[in-house]
Amino acid sequence: MLGLFFLGDRTQKEQTKVVTTSSNQEISARDKVIANYLNQMALEEKVGQMIFARMPSTGQTEALENYHFGGYILFASDFEGKTLEQVKEEIASYQSLSKVPLLMASDEEGGMVTRISQLLETPFSSPLELYQSGGIEAILSDAKQKTSLLKEEGIYAGFFPVADLSTDPSSFIYDRTIGQEAKTTADYIGQLVKLLKQEQFTSTLKHFPGYGDNADSHTDLVYDNRSLEELRANDFLPFKAGIEAGADSIMVSHNIVSAIDNVPSSISPEINKILRNELGFEGVIMTDDFDMQGLVQFVDQDTGALQTIQAGTDMILSSSYASQIPYIIEQVKAGTITEERIDQSVKRILGMKYDLGLIK
Repeated sequence: MLGLFFLGDRTQKEQTKVVTTSSNQEISARDKVIANYLNQMALEEKVGQMIFARMPSTGQTEALENYHFGGYILFASDFEGKTLEQVKEEIASYQSLSKVPLLMASDEEGGMVTRISQLLETPFSSPLELYQSGGIEAILSDAKQKTSLLKEEGIYAGFFPVADLSTDPSSFIYDRTIGQEAKTTADYIGQLVKLLKQEQFTSTLKHFPGYGDNADSHTDLVYDNRSLEELRANDFLPFKAGIEAGADSIMVSHNIVSAIDNVPSSISPEINKILRNELGFEGVIMTDDFDMQGLVQFVDQDTGALQTIQAGTDMILSSSYASQIPYIIEQVKAGTITEERIDQSVKRILGMKYDLGLIK
């Protein structure tokens, strides 16, 4: 009997060793692919990877060739008058022009924020509607259908889930949440991120550090005067759950959270420190849309791009890339920021693309 126990113990240790070795080999393979891509990229290409560009209405291929974007964002207008097959063909043509595969994205939260599903007979429902009708299971089932459609088209990011909290139906963000308190929302976020990981589809938690019942930053500067203690006890919890479940990316809002910093969160070093040091997030940090008034009224596009990179952000959602990319390159050459700082972000971006199977 003792011999059997010893043999079983040894076998278990050997199995553990094999698993550990396999894991190390996988990590090494990932790092090697990232290094190979990075070593072949010029500075211009690296900075381009940090731009998640809004699809221009014309000259899409020229922009790709000139600016080497990390990704393209498709909005509702980009789908108007097209079939799903036409969209798929267009996306494939953009990929064929990209030295580093693009991360194609489109906001597809469901409900009031739908893009490609306007081409369907029935657009995707909001998480709030789904939760009210069938709980978290209904949201997960919907997410499977959604990711299947998007991936079939060549879109690997839908900029969801919304991890914000709101139980007030009159608040701006309420209809995009599940309308529940922190614990239930955290449970939902954790389960959905795990599902998206299984589906090999980008998870983007938004809008850190938590939107709350604040006004709409699309149209104005937004000041959030809640305490850091309140944010930690409530709004951070869904983000923590998503991070622990393996979230790929986090989108940061433009709200000015007075307890943390006196600038929009999207350009705040303190916000990034909380994500990296307090919450332990190692993935891609991206801004909300740089065209929103919550940022535009505070800083110009080029300076804002520099400040968000200095703050530690990896990707900028932008339509002002034609001036931002040359400006950032100038700042690197002038020594305002280092190329090593750019490399840090590009490694994370490439790592996300590797995890999605876009680069090998």
